[in-house]
Amino acid sequence: MAEQLGLDLPSRTALGRDAFFVAPSNAMALALIDTWPAWAGGKLVLTGPVGAGKTHLAHVWAAVAGATIVAASDLGDADIPRLAQGHIAVEDVPAIAGDSKAETALFHLHNLTLAEGHTLLLTGAPPVARWGLHLPDLMSRLQGTTAAAVEPPDDALLAAVLVKLLADRQLTPKPALISYLLGRMDRSFAAAIDLVTRLDAASLARKKPITVKLAAAVLDKGTPDA
Repeated sequence: MAEQLGLDLPSRTALGRDAFFVAPSNAMALALIDTWPAWAGGKLVLTGPVGAGKTHLAHVWAAVAGATIVAASDLGDADIPRLAQGHIAVEDVPAIAGDSKAETALFHLHNLTLAEGHTLLLTGAPPVARWGLHLPDLMSRLQGTTAAAVEPPDDALLAAVLVKLLADRQLTPKPALISYLLGRMDRSFAAAIDLVTRLDAASLARKKPITVKLAAAVLDKGTPDA
């Protein structure tokens, strides 16, 4: 089969349950998602590095629970009573550390959501104790929440993530390309996201398919014009 040439099309990220790759690094987090609606205290925290799959898990849960997903940074101007009328996922809570308006909004959203009998999912990269929130009452409530960490990926999961990221860009990589990338890239989800972005850009700029040769040039130079 001929190598595929990158197409200048919008990237469509697959966020359904079928597209979530289960591995030892994320199995506990998925298992806790699957225990909904029996979460202790009606809430759950997901932590883990950028690109680890926290957003994907939030979408998996939202699809089952009929929940709304909102960025923590948008809470300062949000209609909190309306959001509290249903299940809610709040992403990247550490982003509002020191923002008194947003922190206060999250505090009220937390209390109202649970008071209405709904459930709350919160995400952030570091453990909750390192989220840096300034509002003591909010921190105390979040530190008492059951938390699941999505750990850095092993080779099998990282390979699956690379395939998925390329597929989101309408590309089907050959196994040799994935093996080559795994042996030379940084070992993180964030690195996988960045690398696939650069590979796609290089493919489009040079009007050539993503091959091992092109990947070597991108990894060596770090630019689409390598």
